[in-house]
Amino acid sequence: MSPESILKDVQMKQGNVIFLTGAGLSTDSGIPTFRGPEGYWTIGSKNYMPTEMATQEMFNRYPEKVWDWYLYRFGVCARAKPNKGHQHIVDFEQKWKDRFVLVSQNIDGLHQEAGNSFERSFYIHGNAAFFRCAASCTKELRILPTEIWYEGKQEMNAATKHQLTCPNCGAWMRPHVLWFDESYDEDYYSFETVLNKTERADLVFLIGTSGATTLPAYVVQYARAAGAYLVEINPNETNFTDVVKEYSKGLVQRGTASELLGEWMNYFSSSKYNL
Repeated sequence: MSPESILKDVQMKQGNVIFLTGAGLSTDSGIPTFRGPEGYWTIGSKNYMPTEMATQEMFNRYPEKVWDWYLYRFGVCARAKPNKGHQHIVDFEQKWKDRFVLVSQNIDGLHQEAGNSFERSFYIHGNAAFFRCAASCTKELRILPTEIWYEGKQEMNAATKHQLTCPNCGAWMRPHVLWFDESYDEDYYSFETVLNKTERADLVFLIGTSGATTLPAYVVQYARAAGAYLVEINPNETNFTDVVKEYSKGLVQRGTASELLGEWMNYFSSSKYNL
């Protein structure tokens, strides 16, 4: 099975074309993967792993330290720029229009900066651009002031702490991100919407994701049930690789999104396969 044959079949249908993206897409932009060594953080004399820092439990214990960690990470995101992989995904949205669906695990904002629309994009792990009341006095998402993002590792000052205080109830604000000890929901993370769109999918790209979280695994499950094509684009083996290989409509491609999505766009743009 080749990209040409997949596109030839998909062009005869009207279902969704879904791009499921993970941290691997942004490594070419200089953003380290979440579970890499750059994510470790020291509190007192102890080093904490990212999977420990990104939890409600840790935020309850050390809200300032958790915010220090996030403001540093958000600063890394702010200095990054979209790479060719992001740009290719924008090109696909322009081509596929209302058939296009972006489902991203990335909170770095690079999809938006590259030019993907909000109405066709679903950020299932949240978005660094927003924060909300940790006490849930309201579900409103507010824009997080980018001027408080750190340029390096540092500790919070009084002015920053004031900006991270809920103006309604005085509680801490929290990053608009899905923590490891939380569950997906519809209100914040579009859980049902993503699955509904996957039920109507003809083609799903799995790009730069390890497949280590629940909703992406559901997307693969629902896509197979819908009879959609599954294409994994990743330099490395993932939790999805064997599933895609064993699937009759699955294709595994080893390489970066910047390289391989460019090839798909060349196929797509040819007169023979133009949708």
